[in-house]
Amino acid sequence: MPEKSSSNPPVAIDAARLDAMMKAVSAFGGGADGSMNRLTLSRTDGAARDWLGAWFGENGFVQKVDAIGNQFGVLDLAGPNAPVIMVGSHLDSQPNGGRFDGALGVVSACEAVLSVAKRIKDDGRLSACNFVVVNWTNEEGARFQPSLLGSSVFAGAADLDWALARTDGAGVSVAEALREIGYAGTDTVGVPDALIEIHIEGAPVLEREGQRFGAFTRFWGATKYRLAFLGRQAHTGPTPMAERKDALLAAAYLITDLKAMVADHGLDLHTSVGRLEVYPNSPNTVPAEAVLFIELRSGSPEVLAAAEERMLGFVERACAMAEVTHEVRSIDRRRAGGFDEGLIALAADCAAARGEPPRALDTIGGHDAVAMSDVCPAIVLAVRSRDGVIHHPSEYTSPEDQAFGTQVVTDMLYRLASDGMEAIGGKEGGE
Repeated sequence: MPEKSSSNPPVAIDAARLDAMMKAVSAFGGGADGSMNRLTLSRTDGAARDWLGAWFGENGFVQKVDAIGNQFGVLDLAGPNAPVIMVGSHLDSQPNGGRFDGALGVVSACEAVLSVAKRIKDDGRLSACNFVVVNWTNEEGARFQPSLLGSSVFAGAADLDWALARTDGAGVSVAEALREIGYAGTDTVGVPDALIEIHIEGAPVLEREGQRFGAFTRFWGATKYRLAFLGRQAHTGPTPMAERKDALLAAAYLITDLKAMVADHGLDLHTSVGRLEVYPNSPNTVPAEAVLFIELRSGSPEVLAAAEERMLGFVERACAMAEVTHEVRSIDRRRAGGFDEGLIALAADCAAARGEPPRALDTIGGHDAVAMSDVCPAIVLAVRSRDGVIHHPSEYTSPEDQAFGTQVVTDMLYRLASDGMEAIGGKEGGE
């Protein structure tokens, strides 16, 4: 049996190596202004994946790629039938996004697992578990919808063929994009015994309260509609105002109502229309079609259900006011819930030992660990974002905070390598 962690001193990460890796991956799609344009399955994303795969090979990891393009680096430290701990996030970005969202989680995972593996080897001990670093496909949902696509397929919540058939605005399917960059994989990777993801907070709570580290204990649910208002195309010059059937006008009515609805629920509801597609999108043509990408988010299932019911009423009212019709093109639902209590406790213990007890947080945005929480113990940890910024070129997390978060992840992995699943109150032995 491996020695218990209480008899082993902690593992120190290589902060300089972590910083160098972050700078290296930022070259793929990074702009001089701090922006990141690394849309999922683009050639730029493919280059970043190639870089990560090369790193895997150089450091003793075995790369595997599954059918939805999820990229894994497998490190066998314990042999067959041992528990498997998966660590990572995603490399894809929003258009004109930031450099730390997602990428930090992948690079941090690489550094943490490498540091623990070196220590286990130096000590001449057998690890109690094996490790897998993961880069999930299409977490952001910017190019292909829905978001969390790769992790949802992996967790069995989304059908593979359905996911591969998703298309972007140019009509390119996920399957075609995977083949284009060489990541249409055939490998099979099993569901891990636990998943750990570190991420920038993307909110101002930690910075505002003077804390460095957080643990997301609860995740909000989300209901996402792709809804089209359908009017009648006409010339904006001679067509009388009273005879117009303006799809974009209906969209404006709905967007306004969604914003006003939030006032009835305080801090418990977020609404947005983050994308609007207008056809034919000409300055002198009455819009015949307006497609809205609508999001409702709440930590309360009851609030989320009530908001959806009210939204559907607003849709009918908008149609009546603009004299148009509508159709629902797709609906994506993500439940509200909580992360694993054993992993939360382990994170709290490891962070407190470093002098920074974690702040309990809610995550309102989606993460791959949310999808994975249905099939294994999972958690998302957080480090500070300057001014709470995310999805913007000014997104920034200091090297010191990056290193601290990575160190806590490393401490958690070392405890798991030493104590096995007992470290989070689980049973020993993998499937």
